[in-house]
Amino acid sequence: MTIMTPYELMEKLISFPTVSRDPNTDLIDWVESYLAAHGIVSHRHWRDEARTHCALFAHVGPEIEGGVVLSGHTDVVPVDGQPWSSDPFTVTERDGKYFGRGTCDMKGFDALAIWALVEAKRRGVKRPLQIALSYDEEVGCTGAPAMIEAMQGVLPKAELAIIGEPSLMKCVNGHKGGVGVATHVVGFEVHSSIMHRGVSAVMEAAKLLEWANEVNAENMAATPDALAAMFDPPWSNAHVGTIEGGTANNITAKDCKFIMGFRVVPSENKQDWVERYTARAREVEAEMQAIHPEARIDLTGFFDVPGLKPEEHGVAENFVRRLTGDNASHVVSYGTEAGQFQEAGYSAVICGPGSIEQAHQPDEYITIAEFEAGQRFMERLLEELAA
Repeated sequence: MTIMTPYELMEKLISFPTVSRDPNTDLIDWVESYLAAHGIVSHRHWRDEARTHCALFAHVGPEIEGGVVLSGHTDVVPVDGQPWSSDPFTVTERDGKYFGRGTCDMKGFDALAIWALVEAKRRGVKRPLQIALSYDEEVGCTGAPAMIEAMQGVLPKAELAIIGEPSLMKCVNGHKGGVGVATHVVGFEVHSSIMHRGVSAVMEAAKLLEWANEVNAENMAATPDALAAMFDPPWSNAHVGTIEGGTANNITAKDCKFIMGFRVVPSENKQDWVERYTARAREVEAEMQAIHPEARIDLTGFFDVPGLKPEEHGVAENFVRRLTGDNASHVVSYGTEAGQFQEAGYSAVICGPGSIEQAHQPDEYITIAEFEAGQRFMERLLEELAA
């Protein structure tokens, strides 16, 4: 099979509309076939028995430990309701940019990683190179932990992982952790004219949202510690992005559902925030049950993403700095799979082409200059592994 360029690989990957709610198997089938045509054996990890979503990982070079993992996710966020100027699942070039869903976040990097893996196989390397492509990153980084676990004992353990989220090719060695609590407030329906005899799930849920506003204000006003001060913003926050509930304007709402999410600085414990939120939810629940005993609040863990902590004399950080020449210190407030690799015993950093400001946007793009910078990074990576 002909070796495809990074651009051709990106075009192909973006042609698969792998929105998180939909299967990613067509993309994985194609990647597996392409790698196999170049003599590279891939391995899959299925999300569940439905076999609609799976991860793929592969190894080239000597069968020894101590290699490098290039990690990316295959899912993208929806385009529903966004005003796109061109087909989001076709790469379109204009004004020095490549437009398309995933060009920035993060099929551009995935394409570069696939290209580098094939080149490592073709050229030969003394130090191994691996690729790990996950699913369900965009719904809370829920696919990577099982993928990382599945890699153990199948591939030789790599020493470091480079997660290619868009960072303008800067070496990012820290990010916030994230945790989400799916919240279902169950009320008791009565006509709104006698609402004092019922329990409105929507209005009770508002008390939890107001709690989030209050703790955000407290955190914003507090003096951050040294580690928190590295981030923008330098505090942990609570957030609800969507909410649904109610039956009609003249009925007290039976149900209200939302996810309370927390972005937590590395110096704080995510579970402490879950416990604080749970305590407040139980207070509200007691008030609800004083009116009607069937009312309740159900709390279920939705996602739990560990933060990426800067490593003292970090192997991944030093390695990437040699390739980029970037000696500044960078942290980000969004969560990634880097913290999950770090928890699994890999030295980990974020380094990828494109700007996070373009991620999830209508007319998402990566500049041609950034994409080319990503390819130069991969060239230097191959040289390093061959040395």
